[in-house]
Amino acid sequence: MASRQVHLVRHGEVYNPDHVLYGRLPEFHLSQLGRRMAQKAADDLVARERPIAALIASPLVRAQESAEPHAAAFGLAIATEPRIIEPRNHFEGKVMEKAVKNPRHWPWLINPARPSWGESYRSIATRMVDAMTDAFALPALSDDEPGDVIMVSHQLPIWIAHLTIAGERHMHDPRKRRCNLSSITSFEQGADGAIREVGYTDPAAELQAGALDVGAV
Repeated sequence: MASRQVHLVRHGEVYNPDHVLYGRLPEFHLSQLGRRMAQKAADDLVARERPIAALIASPLVRAQESAEPHAAAFGLAIATEPRIIEPRNHFEGKVMEKAVKNPRHWPWLINPARPSWGESYRSIATRMVDAMTDAFALPALSDDEPGDVIMVSHQLPIWIAHLTIAGERHMHDPRKRRCNLSSITSFEQGADGAIREVGYTDPAAELQAGALDVGAV
């Protein structure tokens, strides 16, 4: 039997002309460029010729819209999974470069190891790994083919899942995350139940240069 893979797909570019940190705020839709990015991610997974058993997305609209090309390509309904949502944080709705210069926001920046501005990295790690573990346990397509699972999520949750599974510390520089818009980070689960990362691709790389990516910390 082939090994099931779980693919963590990041959403595409969001229409965000005011450059705010949107976090869990509603109604932040994909831009036209973001829709092209999402299609690139779907095309990448189609080209792998691996059957897909399930398609799961964060409840936020940008993730749901990014899942649509996958739904069309594989003929699957989108299941919503709240555990793979973006973390909420103090700076939602603010322009980060301006907010960090305002002394009234400084108490929220005192502990980057947690981080103090929002949900703890440990909490993010727990919910992401739990959701991935459940994805690996979904019903197989057949006795011979388990089928992969696509999970459309957000940069920080995907990066924290990567760090956790790699056994690396959670505190990091957000500017150095390897998790571009519409990128795909893939995982397998061993017979012992341990999850390991098996690949990272950036199918929308050619579109990244002109993209706006300021929605998260």
